Amino acid sequence: MTTISTTGTAAAGLSHRAAWPALLTMFLGSCTLVTAEFLPPGVLTALANDLRVPEGVVGLSVSATALTALIAALALGALFPRVDRRTLLIVLTIAAAVSNVVVALAPNIALLLIARLLLGVAVGGYWSMALVVASQLVVTERLGKAMMIINAGTTVATVAGVPLGVLLSTYAGWRATFVVVAGATVATAVAVRLMLPPIAPNEGIGFAAFGAALRTPGVALGLVSVVSIIAGHFAGYTYIRPALDELLHARPAVIPVLLALFGVGGLIGNFVLGSLADRRLGVLLVAVPVAIGVSLLVIIAAGDLPVLGYLAMLVWGGAFGGILNLVQVWVSRVLPAHMEAGGGLVVGGFQVAIILGSAVGGRAVDSIGLTATYGLAALAAVLGGVLVRVSLTRAPR
Repeated sequence: MTTISTTGTAAAGLSHRAAWPALLTMFLGSCTLVTAEFLPPGVLTALANDLRVPEGVVGLSVSATALTALIAALALGALFPRVDRRTLLIVLTIAAAVSNVVVALAPNIALLLIARLLLGVAVGGYWSMALVVASQLVVTERLGKAMMIINAGTTVATVAGVPLGVLLSTYAGWRATFVVVAGATVATAVAVRLMLPPIAPNEGIGFAAFGAALRTPGVALGLVSVVSIIAGHFAGYTYIRPALDELLHARPAVIPVLLALFGVGGLIGNFVLGSLADRRLGVLLVAVPVAIGVSLLVIIAAGDLPVLGYLAMLVWGGAFGGILNLVQVWVSRVLPAHMEAGGGLVVGGFQVAIILGSAVGGRAVDSIGLTATYGLAALAAVLGGVLVRVSLTRAPR
């Protein structure tokens, strides 16, 4: 692997025109990786029937990905402190492509889960380095907008990637869908090699940097609040397919439309909340998780008024679509000297939340039902909003 000095700034301050292809490549990577990560909930029923396992067990495919993503987010940068981040991104995207091919060929749930562990390494490593990559592609004053472009890949994945994957699986099967996603991931690896300049590691990286970041006032509690919010979200979203069927009584042909509606909300939320993050960060960090919780409760209560449930899907998508921008802006402010470590902690927190949300949610779905599970998910999201408000009073200005 290529190594470069950690004191270099290989790509710092690229011109506006030169930065665009690199940022769009990072956007493509986030889009393909997120599509692969969250495609299983969209094809949950078909996958469970084909492999002859309960839906709650298939939900573990999301937890498996999150587990290794957590490890990769916290350890990858520290294990390779001098390696060019562009090289690491190429390796990670190729690993994601291999994972998707193995999933497509998996004859049983065990091999599928193993393949998803490999995808988790790619996802965790990619997102832990996204913030430091963006910081070297643009000047500091444009960092928020740069992350908004990269994070838009997540919302486009929910707007187009996952719904189109669900639609394709209806006609060609879920295995063919994962093959298509694998091809898109290979294209991403090629784009990274061609469009990104060499990216020097951040100076504040290593296991010691994680400790320093966590000792910063308000950071630890802020991460706990992020875990609570995102766990609540994924306790609901991992089992969105059966929830739309049971709670909103949506027909199979309508479900891809509702998933797309969630994605449209996410796309709007990414850009609207991203543009407001610098000026209204404190208010939004509280209001957004409350919006997630309220949306989950509305889906439960919609009953014979499905239009309320559809509106809740839009609001839920908008809130979740913008929350990553808010958290990343918060990290860049409270941990400017440990940005890569802070990014790793945030990604690690997200993955812990995904594990808790999908695993605990799966257990709850199989034991107490979807309605109670969505109620608990809403409570977790609102509790996270309360905790983040407390953390803001302790964090440095």
